[in-house]
Amino acid sequence: MAKILEQLRETREFLKSQYADTPAIGIVLGSGLGNFATKIQVEKEISYHDIPHFPVSTVQGHSGKLIFGTLGGKKVVAMAGRFHFYEGYTMDQVVYPIRVFKALGVETVLLSNAAGGVNPNFKVGDLMIITDHIHLNVPNPLIGKNVEELGPRFPDMSEPYAKVFITAAKEIAAELGHPVREGVYYAVTGPTFETHAEYKMIHVLGGDAVGMSTVPEVIVAIHGGMKVFAMSVITDIGIRDIDNTITHEEVLEAAHAAEPKLTAIYEKLIERLP
Repeated sequence: MAKILEQLRETREFLKSQYADTPAIGIVLGSGLGNFATKIQVEKEISYHDIPHFPVSTVQGHSGKLIFGTLGGKKVVAMAGRFHFYEGYTMDQVVYPIRVFKALGVETVLLSNAAGGVNPNFKVGDLMIITDHIHLNVPNPLIGKNVEELGPRFPDMSEPYAKVFITAAKEIAAELGHPVREGVYYAVTGPTFETHAEYKMIHVLGGDAVGMSTVPEVIVAIHGGMKVFAMSVITDIGIRDIDNTITHEEVLEAAHAAEPKLTAIYEKLIERLP
């Protein structure tokens, strides 16, 4: 357990040597959403390859760098490219950047992802504010001996997504004229897309959208005492009558198309954060 603390110390010292300011907000950009980073007044970019103990993203649509700068009048650090359990990383590696956020002084984490629509009322291109999640099929990132310096043994998950941010995001979306959905995100490991039967099961269990990321990051953020807000871009529809296939290229295309709306909401939300 001392190893993770030492690694975090070394990562933090390296990053502080490259960028001295303290970011208040950490942002994780999902598949096809990397252009959001163009809204940041960039002050420093650092490739994952150069950061001690950082994994390296391997997925198309994830550029693989930390971006430090200003957005909405706040100091931010953004991950352009995240890490997934299906890539073969350990869960400790998947959530390592969130722990780095905490070590850097981040207080609020904003996450985005591309997700499959399970709610039959959803359509491709919808934006869904995540109000809760179901985490049954993915290993919990806190399994193992707890490191008290990182958080409590049994963190409370009754409000994983801060209600105050959800309310603000809904108000902002209405002001901008961007309709948004609300729903429960169901986490799976991937990398296969779900079968018809699995989509139906997820819907029966209470999921509105399904994806291969985000939830482990949320758990570790809550463990570390940070507040969280997250949104999904619905890039495909799982429950459907026709037997069409889903490709990652189509997911990226749908995410790119919806990105300007998500970006506008996040920009305004960051402006209004304390």
